Amino acid sequence: MSEALVADRAADVASCAHPRSADVLSDEALAFLAALHRRFDGGRRDLLAARVERQARLDAGELPDFLTGTADIRGREWRVAPAPADLQDRRVEITGPTNAKMVINALNSGAHVFMADFEDATAPAFDILIDGQANLIDRWRGTLAFGDPRSGKQYRLGDNPAVLMVRPRGLHLDEAHVTIDGAPLSGSLFDFGLYLFHNAQAATAARSGPYYYLPKLEGWREAAWWAEVIAFAEAEFELPLGTVRVTLLIETLPAAFEMDEMLFALKDHVVGLNCGRWDYIFSFIKRFGRTPERLVPDRSAMTMDRAFLAAYSLRLIETCHRRGAHAMGGMAAAIPVKDDQAANAIAFERVAADKRREFGNGHDGTWVAHPALFPVALEAFAAMAGPNQLHVRPDQVPDRDAMLELHHGPRTEAGAREAIRVGVQYLAAWIGGRGAVPLYGLMEDAATAEICRMMLWQWRRYEAPLDDGRRFDNSLFAKLFDEEQAALAGIANIGQAAALFADLVRADEPAEFLTLAAQSLLDLASAG
Repeated sequence: MSEALVADRAADVASCAHPRSADVLSDEALAFLAALHRRFDGGRRDLLAARVERQARLDAGELPDFLTGTADIRGREWRVAPAPADLQDRRVEITGPTNAKMVINALNSGAHVFMADFEDATAPAFDILIDGQANLIDRWRGTLAFGDPRSGKQYRLGDNPAVLMVRPRGLHLDEAHVTIDGAPLSGSLFDFGLYLFHNAQAATAARSGPYYYLPKLEGWREAAWWAEVIAFAEAEFELPLGTVRVTLLIETLPAAFEMDEMLFALKDHVVGLNCGRWDYIFSFIKRFGRTPERLVPDRSAMTMDRAFLAAYSLRLIETCHRRGAHAMGGMAAAIPVKDDQAANAIAFERVAADKRREFGNGHDGTWVAHPALFPVALEAFAAMAGPNQLHVRPDQVPDRDAMLELHHGPRTEAGAREAIRVGVQYLAAWIGGRGAVPLYGLMEDAATAEICRMMLWQWRRYEAPLDDGRRFDNSLFAKLFDEEQAALAGIANIGQAAALFADLVRADEPAEFLTLAAQSLLDLASAG
């Protein structure tokens, strides 16, 4: 790292009671974050402004489509850099938050990869973020351990841990607890920079590397921004080109039409694309569903085997394999329900069918949210002859119309009630510092809560017809919401969460992200 960076002490950091804060936020680490901020934050803000401009065009009637200006990239023959040895086989990946118990259990789960998630599975209170970074430092130092104060059980890392990947926060999120020259640091740069600063050398020495999942990108220009960030970081630490490796989550509607271009922009660093199905549904409604002609059905009816979800999955596989990149399947959100074997059998069979579909379509691996689902997913991919399926190409490549096809299915009072219950309870837990929450047999995170919020917003905004003939107007929403809120009385933070969630659903225009709207409540709860 350059002497100029080490000498820079320009960051202003909020107080943090975490005992490892001085270790994580050392002067040298803060100097590196300051350098990232000064070089790249202006570009990040320009990219966020471009999202607003694109939405205005969509609202005016423009349809998502493949870019004419980059047709040569799509038409030419080229391939991304080969994946490193420890990322060749990724058939089952597990994801979750960054607390020590979760990190240890996930790394020990038998999964091929663990994605430590600073994004949708983490409520970004400052002490939680510092704790997560400290746990990842300890993983590479060989000192990661956890003692459960209630049970007395001790948790330690096993001899064959999963490959570690890290998901930083999306470009839209600031880390207001750290300011550079008076401006808040990007949450993306905070999470990315600290993990690389503390762990790149140890990870490469262990024949792995600083590996990332990059979330919520909306097109190739955002991928190119990340390529510049990565190249700068590698140069500062004198890391060979391609040491930092990334997988891109295709979880926004605009990104699905720019997958070739995104791979090309990061071709020295990218190893694959992932079907981030839950955020993709959320983005589909937010970006494309602001009209009564595009009303979606119940959340449960939007499945990966039909309509726009099936089309984008197949196109992702074709794009990746044509370019030599992994095509990763989506998240299985089911979790076991204690003492209900019948319900578990049904849920696990649904997961197994979903994973068999992914394998049959040509995906190279998949995601699970709970260790109990690892054997289910592994069995579905057991027939894979090698470490991946890069040789498999779909028979047909979906066109634009297929990628914009709506799901047809029920639109019910029960679906609305479920969306209210899940959205309000998740938001209450998030305000309390929990980013991943088990509810009704599923692991809910920010992405699934966003589906609930946007579905309800769309239905109410356009008075969607329900299957029973009623319109989902303001009065019906108010009735169902009041009844569901009353049933949740007594849950911590439920009043604040319910009020905010109702405001988001009733807004004339949808907020970009519910977590942005809730950040001040999280900060107040953390301070208290």
